[in-house]
Amino acid sequence: MSRFAGKVAIVTGSSSGIGQAIAVRLGSEGAAVVVDFLNHPDAAAETKAKIEAAGGKAITLHADVGKLEDVQNLVEQAWTQFGGCDILVNNAGVEKNAPFWEASEADYDLVMNTNLKGAFFLTQRFVQKLMEAKKPGRVVNISSVHEDMVFPNFASYCAAKGGMRMLMRDLAMELGPYGITVNNVAPGAISTPINAKLLNNPTQLKALLNNIPLGRMGTSDEVASLVAFLASDEAAYVTGSTYVMDGGLMRNYKEQ
Repeated sequence: MSRFAGKVAIVTGSSSGIGQAIAVRLGSEGAAVVVDFLNHPDAAAETKAKIEAAGGKAITLHADVGKLEDVQNLVEQAWTQFGGCDILVNNAGVEKNAPFWEASEADYDLVMNTNLKGAFFLTQRFVQKLMEAKKPGRVVNISSVHEDMVFPNFASYCAAKGGMRMLMRDLAMELGPYGITVNNVAPGAISTPINAKLLNNPTQLKALLNNIPLGRMGTSDEVASLVAFLASDEAAYVTGSTYVMDGGLMRNYKEQ
């Protein structure tokens, strides 16, 4: 199956976890993928190797999505090396744990720059190039259930993801006339390296699973499947929506 034959995708933060699964999924279905990483070139090379093993094409690029010149370079390299860019997945994200009254300016800036500013300006450059070429496109943001659900001690993360929800809704309106769709995927508890500490704490894990009607954590591959749908022509009439993927957590959540 080659849903993305001839398409080019940028996936930020794709050296591990959800980002890696998305990049490999798109690449395995025919897309040429720009694999973005910040701190782990070896892991990015692993993503590239997995894509190539599945018959796809990929390049790896270092970028700090909080820096304007870095995100612009991601788009320029996609066009230079692959001849265009049709799909953007804003996946790169970070969170910092602190009571609101103790949160530092440095941590706030890191969270907002990575999760919201990066998505804003990367999408802007992606869209500018599509407009110049008069081509349609797909933007999929990896948001979080915390675009809508509280997360005590993670105020900056909630603010960033809430901002991403409204940014998506606004851009869906602004970009619709140009054939560019914008949607969010909002994962809940997903089994990824970032959650290793939780997965190895039986008490915390049991408390979490008790809040999830399906009784388990989700997988990166499940998130990737939803992203692939939203990035494909099958979702051509879908824009301005958040797709929650949380096993029912949001409908059942109670603070312990």
